[in-house]
Amino acid sequence: MFGIGKIEAKALVQVIDKLEFLLALSREGHFGRAAEACGVTQPTLSAAIKHLEDMLGVRLVNRGSRFQGFTAEGERVLTWAQRIVADARAMRREVDGLRHGLNGHLRIAAIPTALPIIAALTTPFRARHPQVRFTVLGRASTQILSMIEAVEIDAGLTYLDNEPLGKVKSLPLYQEDYCLITATKTEPGQRDHITWSEAAALPLCLLSRDMQNRRIIDDLLGKTLTPDKIVLETDSLTVLLTHIQTGSWTSVMSRKLAETLGDLPGLVSIPLVEPVVKHLIGLVAPANEPMIPLTAALFTEARQLAKTLYGAGGHS
Repeated sequence: MFGIGKIEAKALVQVIDKLEFLLALSREGHFGRAAEACGVTQPTLSAAIKHLEDMLGVRLVNRGSRFQGFTAEGERVLTWAQRIVADARAMRREVDGLRHGLNGHLRIAAIPTALPIIAALTTPFRARHPQVRFTVLGRASTQILSMIEAVEIDAGLTYLDNEPLGKVKSLPLYQEDYCLITATKTEPGQRDHITWSEAAALPLCLLSRDMQNRRIIDDLLGKTLTPDKIVLETDSLTVLLTHIQTGSWTSVMSRKLAETLGDLPGLVSIPLVEPVVKHLIGLVAPANEPMIPLTAALFTEARQLAKTLYGAGGHS
């Protein structure tokens, strides 16, 4: 008989489960939290990892009174675990999709400035595939790439042209350029455009410094920006908008984000010039071939969205 028997298949599933535990430990950095995330007790998780170490004949985890990180061998096994678990999940989803149609859980992370675009992607996707559910997270660009590598998300929306992407499949969606958001009654609110150096002299509330969008903006504001002009930092778009609406604060954000938020009473967006800068935003996913059915369907939907965004001036 060709192939593997039931005993071998069961053993293979058990190994994959242990690799899942290893990934959870890497993600959580704590035995108890990793066990909780996996839905098992801490002794069960610890015993599974110890069994994995016995199978491989090497120590994978530095243990003390608490988790102290991975050994050099553990780091290499972790890399293989990410690949194996990703392939195993893809196989299960593809087989399940063939039996029941496209279904399952699609996990997406996006940079904060791209979060308002997500609904334009997930809504038509769910109309075509009503059995799929979603988790959408706001994360910094570097976190998104790390989460893809660690098999924590299926896809992300992030910058494609500002930092190395690594081994991912990508699809451009739109170009991000920038504007000043201020109250209509202010002096800048009466203008057709404003330069970056002029914006740097205004009291600003901006996204926090761990966001790539903020690093881009800081670079464009340049040396004329003094620390006292940044009077508020936040990782929340809601906090940002509620402060701007008071009329006492100004901010810088992407034009696409400002358009997506719609007309906000008393606020106006002023194009930023000298220079006019654009950065490419797109969809990224693990560079696995074949792609898992859910991710492949997401890319199909994203291609349609890209045509709409490009047609609306989102790409040039």
